[in-house]
Amino acid sequence: MRFRACIALLLFLSACASSTPPPSVRGTRNPRLANLQRAARLPWTDGGRCVVREASQPWPVLVEQCYRALDHDRIEFHDTTGRCSVASAGAGAMGIGLCVLVAPEIVVGAVIVLGVVVAAVAIKEELDAYELRHAYPEEAGTSRGAKVSSREAEAQRKPKLKPEPAGQDWQPPVPPVPVDRTGRASCEPVPVPHAGEDDPHNECADKFPPNRYPGMDVVIGGVRFDALQVGVRVLWEIKTHRFDTYNDFIRRQEIAKELEQIEREQDAAAACGYGYVIGVSTHAHKDALLRANRFLNVVVTGCKR
Repeated sequence: MRFRACIALLLFLSACASSTPPPSVRGTRNPRLANLQRAARLPWTDGGRCVVREASQPWPVLVEQCYRALDHDRIEFHDTTGRCSVASAGAGAMGIGLCVLVAPEIVVGAVIVLGVVVAAVAIKEELDAYELRHAYPEEAGTSRGAKVSSREAEAQRKPKLKPEPAGQDWQPPVPPVPVDRTGRASCEPVPVPHAGEDDPHNECADKFPPNRYPGMDVVIGGVRFDALQVGVRVLWEIKTHRFDTYNDFIRRQEIAKELEQIEREQDAAAACGYGYVIGVSTHAHKDALLRANRFLNVVVTGCKR
């Protein structure tokens, strides 16, 4: 009870003191971003997952929730101002550490980190994703059903000579991507909203690899992919066709079309140093692709339509 009362007191004191934000986050409009940037300077034992999960909370709440995930072997707290002595009476060293961390401005010498701090993996990925979304706001969209750019309106104005393929088959023009100094498309991943309104396909792309950017495709090397797998440099093309229901003629047509797309995506992935996997719903679809090219990396996802 004394410990919880101490925590509540620390949060209250920090809230009263937080009217003036620290210089490092002044002018940062997004509190979540400010929390991630602040947390990136500390060592974490869980790869920063707790911080990413709690980043939308006020900083004192994040500190309380994630304090135990800090690498305490590499960090020392010093009550250089004496204002945290009240915490030490109820919670010992942990109370001092919490009090020091929730302060709106960290006094020089109050937090000492041993060794070089490299931003935790989960925090870095979140910051990178924010940077990319900020660099290309027109691709972020405001909601799942919103019109994310004028590209779709342009596509609708074009005369339709034949029926549009449904959902996953429709490949819109790729969005603008950064280029390197040679003028070639950059290998930096750019998250963009999933193409089309094929919910079963998009759900499979998010959950099966699983997708590093849920709800988003990713553009790499100027080519659009359904997913970038979490934790590894592997790009995915997801197919959820009901391939088993097609007749032989349609199957041949479908495989020929897919091989053109796969070749383009494979080349872009390889040029940027990424692996490439095709996920299909059925063994019949996998077998048909491997008969056409036995060197493909094809996985049966079992995703249903």
